[in-house]
Amino acid sequence: MFSVVWGVFGTALGWIVATDFRGAAHRFHTLSHAFMPFGGVGVSAVGVGFFRLLAGVFALAGPVVLVSGLIDVWRGKAGSAGLPPVPDWFVVVEAAIVGVALWRTWRRSGVLRREWEVGNSTQRVAVAGLTTSVVAFVVMLGFGGETWMMVSWLAGGLCGLALLLGPRPSQPADTGPTSADSSGT
Repeated sequence: MFSVVWGVFGTALGWIVATDFRGAAHRFHTLSHAFMPFGGVGVSAVGVGFFRLLAGVFALAGPVVLVSGLIDVWRGKAGSAGLPPVPDWFVVVEAAIVGVALWRTWRRSGVLRREWEVGNSTQRVAVAGLTTSVVAFVVMLGFGGETWMMVSWLAGGLCGLALLLGPRPSQPADTGPTSADSSGT
């Protein structure tokens, strides 16, 4: 199941960023700097071209992993060897890391807060879905729900792709024609 989820997300992210669809590579570059701790110190040397090249690898490897995962599911080999039980200390550490990451992204100057404030309803649903899926992933990790962990991971990835393809936080969402546009001036 992991191969199927990884293949779907890797293929989608890879092709979208590699082809710079709707400026996704530039937005991914901007968002990656915003997510870096300590203001992205030392990462300014990585440019958009690097992200596009790396995404090209995902765009080529994703379909291969997806097809092999689907073949394993079809043959009944998927899910035969489950994850070993996760120790409680690991879940606590993971929850602390996720808590800090969510605090950083939802604080006043955080990326998700900015996306929420300037976003349209689709972007707000994507932000809420991304936040919910991250929390659900940690909860399912603690309870050992492997399938639901994969579902939350895939849902979070798809919500992240929706944010990646949306308008930039500095530009307002398109609200349609204005009165000046419709009057012909």
